[in-house]
Amino acid sequence: MPTQKSKKKSKKKGKPAAPPISKKELAARKRQRAKQIQQAIGALVTYGGLGLVIGITLYFVAEPKIALAGGGGVAVLGLSFKYPMLGLWGFMIYMPFAGTVTYWVGGGSPIFQLAKDGFFIPAIIGIGMWCKQTGNPFIIPKAVKNPLYILLGFCLITLLLVNGSQQLNPPRPGDKPILMGILGLKALIGYLPLITGAYYKLKTKKELLLAARLTVILAITCCLLGIVQYQYLSSGKCNGTRGKTGDELFRASLEAKCLVGGALLFSPDQGTIRLPGTFVAPWQWGWFLISNAAFTFAVAFSDPSPLWRIGGLFGMAVVFVNAAISGQRIALALVPTVTVILLVLTGQIANLKKFLPIGIGLGVLLGGVIVSNPAVVQERIDSFVGRWNASPPTAFISQQFEESSHGQDGFFGSGLGRATNSARAFGKTRLIETYYPKLIYEIGPIGTIAMLLLVTVITATGFKAYRSVKDKSIRSYGASYWVFVLIISYNTYYYPLDVDPVAVYYWYFAGVVFRLPAIDKQEQARIKAEEEMENSK
Repeated sequence: MPTQKSKKKSKKKGKPAAPPISKKELAARKRQRAKQIQQAIGALVTYGGLGLVIGITLYFVAEPKIALAGGGGVAVLGLSFKYPMLGLWGFMIYMPFAGTVTYWVGGGSPIFQLAKDGFFIPAIIGIGMWCKQTGNPFIIPKAVKNPLYILLGFCLITLLLVNGSQQLNPPRPGDKPILMGILGLKALIGYLPLITGAYYKLKTKKELLLAARLTVILAITCCLLGIVQYQYLSSGKCNGTRGKTGDELFRASLEAKCLVGGALLFSPDQGTIRLPGTFVAPWQWGWFLISNAAFTFAVAFSDPSPLWRIGGLFGMAVVFVNAAISGQRIALALVPTVTVILLVLTGQIANLKKFLPIGIGLGVLLGGVIVSNPAVVQERIDSFVGRWNASPPTAFISQQFEESSHGQDGFFGSGLGRATNSARAFGKTRLIETYYPKLIYEIGPIGTIAMLLLVTVITATGFKAYRSVKDKSIRSYGASYWVFVLIISYNTYYYPLDVDPVAVYYWYFAGVVFRLPAIDKQEQARIKAEEEMENSK
């Protein structure tokens, strides 16, 4: 039996010693590991070689960008299907930089715009096949199944009856209503399988922490690039939209792109700035910052490592800086708002000793940004106040609901994709700037209620999941991610759930929250086993 002294020593060190592994078991693990490495190298050589051959062939028969997309695409598709979990990691890493790759490497080619799905689609197909082989459920959790089937069934009816009838009698020559509907359905729930992907990808607490820390690394990287982008523009290294005339002074342009990302607007003399960061458009960059207000907060307040908590705080700081200089009034308003909501709903505001230094630090940092860029910040504040006074969000949303209710045709709406920007290549779309009015216009009131039912079940089930967790750091992570899911589930101002990055992050982090009880159970069993081993000595 251990002495009182040894028990104290063990507590000081933290975790009890892990149970010993036999030589036979260790040798078996080494052989299995060597086999896995050999298989991975073989797959890399096979798909990489095939991609190289296709790339070289396309280089001689097409332009270099097509060769790069074709060759790289084949390699990514093959590897993501063979190793779906690695494919999902690749998808999450690549997504924030997709806009930069599309316009700086691919020159805006449609093939490059679809590149991120080269990671996602084969990975999800691979996970689906694995679920079928092993008998594991693909739709997770069970509570989501019926609401999802109701929504999907209603959308398919709309696609067949409304889009189908439009296909037989197109409103305009050249319209392709069925293809428009398929893209509209993809925008609506195309990334929902990320719930399953995240659930099976994160098997242990170590992988959960890796995913959380990865979001901070990506946020810091993208935000530092955003700051450099602003410095290039303000110093004159990039012209932006300076020197343009007329409406071009107030419109984001791809011709003005700078360092990273796509279309931007930078006309400081006119008091208008809209930066895209690493994304295709400024609007997406604003919602990336809003999302990462939650993700960096989670690491800053929940990570068990002091070093990573500092990293999370730095992530919060650069997100706040970009919200101030990006020219996005939605980011300037919602980044601090989301932070306050997180502090209250996660209970972290009660930890005043921890919160005060962070609050003071962020206050000093933002004060420095305001002092060094007073005109930019003042312009954003004036723009925000002016927009609020001209069209208060409550009045704007009410107006959008009224217009959508009158504008939609019949019980099943005007057709999937009819108010989805990404579907405009296949026909005329209507601009509706709020999410649930958009759904009313496309799939009618019953379809909208079905979507609300789905997100409500996701939110309620996620709440139960994270509240059942005993491990303090896991539970704290769960609270932060659940608050993000809650905010997006019922947000109707604009339509972030339709496009990257929120269309990815929402479903992915819902899956993370659903996985937490299993990770916690595993963690509790490990701690109990180690305590029993320690007590038996």
